[in-house]
Amino acid sequence: MPHTSRWRTGLADSLARAAGRLAERKAAAENREERFEERLGERGEADERRAERRDDDRFRERERAREEAHDEAHDDYVPPPPSYAPAVAAPRAPVVAVPWGVRVAAEVAWRFLILAGSLYVLMRVISAIKLVVLAFVAALLITALLQPIVARLKRAGLPRGLATAVTFIGGFVVMGLVGWFVVWQVMENTDQLSDQLQAGIGQLKKWLLNSPFHVTEKQINQIAKNLQHAVGTNAETITSAGLQGVTVVLEVFTSLFLAMFSTLFLLYDGRNVWNWVLKLFPRDAREGVAGAGPRAWRTLTLYVRGTVIVAFIDAVCIGVGIYFLGVPMAVPLAVLIFLGAFIPMVGAVASGALAMIVALVTQGPFTMLMVLVVVLAVQQIEGHILQPFILGRAVRVHPLGVVLAVASGSLIAGIGGAVVAVPLVAVTNTVVGYLRQHVRENALRQAVPEAAPPTPSTPSEPPTPPAAPAPEEG
Repeated sequence: MPHTSRWRTGLADSLARAAGRLAERKAAAENREERFEERLGERGEADERRAERRDDDRFRERERAREEAHDEAHDDYVPPPPSYAPAVAAPRAPVVAVPWGVRVAAEVAWRFLILAGSLYVLMRVISAIKLVVLAFVAALLITALLQPIVARLKRAGLPRGLATAVTFIGGFVVMGLVGWFVVWQVMENTDQLSDQLQAGIGQLKKWLLNSPFHVTEKQINQIAKNLQHAVGTNAETITSAGLQGVTVVLEVFTSLFLAMFSTLFLLYDGRNVWNWVLKLFPRDAREGVAGAGPRAWRTLTLYVRGTVIVAFIDAVCIGVGIYFLGVPMAVPLAVLIFLGAFIPMVGAVASGALAMIVALVTQGPFTMLMVLVVVLAVQQIEGHILQPFILGRAVRVHPLGVVLAVASGSLIAGIGGAVVAVPLVAVTNTVVGYLRQHVRENALRQAVPEAAPPTPSTPSEPPTPPAAPAPEEG
């Protein structure tokens, strides 16, 4: 029995060891199979990658061959980038590449150049027909002065034609009498003024001889001789100037005829003339122009009427002052001061300087200083009292604008341009201000949505009637 149990125990141990060895071999076999399968999988992936790479190479070769064939067929064709190349950003537009400030400056510059070119062409046209333009502008100024008289006569019961004829004839007769009176006074006092001028020159000669400038009589005689020589050598120029003076006289009479003809028609049929001018504008712009026209005419009328009143007061005050100072030709000088007042600032200075020169030549330095005091006092009263009170806010032009306008007008058209420059600037200021306000109001009306339809009112609350429009002034 003991031998049998030992044998069984040994057999069991042998079987257990054999089973352990079989399990180890099985596990080793499974590990080998797994490693083999892994090797097979890696080899398959490598084969797949190699196959894909070969396919890509073949595709690229085919694309390259196709592109070469296309290039040979179309030499100007630029092929697109391949699909595998990185994306390239499109170039920016030239407008985006230019800075914003430079673009704004360029747009302002070319618009300014167009406006300057248009203004230059307009000035050239006006210079070519300066005679007609000045005559028509003078007719407008005269019409602005006489039109209230025509309106008053029509309200008094006179027919339109008769009122126009009476005003036209009376106005031009008064202006003609004023011109004749000035010429008559100058001709009457020419001899007296010549004698006083020679006496004044003699006094000036004596003063120079006794002055601290050490001027000798020989030098004075040499200056007089040089003047006579200059006059003799420039005789041809003086003669041509005289011939040009004849041409100027003919132009003056032509302008006067055109101004009278235009004034007559503007007084008689001014409203129809304005309606005809209004039809020349585009339909969309007629509303603004129709509103700006009456306001421009009101500004021109107030300017002419106020300037006439101020000029009359200046002429009377300065004329009375130089008359009591004993200056000859006080009335013609007063008329010249009246006419010079139509050229603001510059005309007053020029006419006052002329009165001072006459006072210096005829009465001496003290009288000249007194005339200067009178002129300055009247000008101060005009600038600080008369113009603000009479013209008011109807004509609002800065003094710098007045000086620049007078200078530009005189350079373009001489004395006539200086006369019409300031009323033209005043009218332009009024028209531009009204058109700016008109455009702003139109923009606001378009921005506001349409109002809802009104609800029907109850019998106990009757609807309020609309307010009557305010009557138009003047």
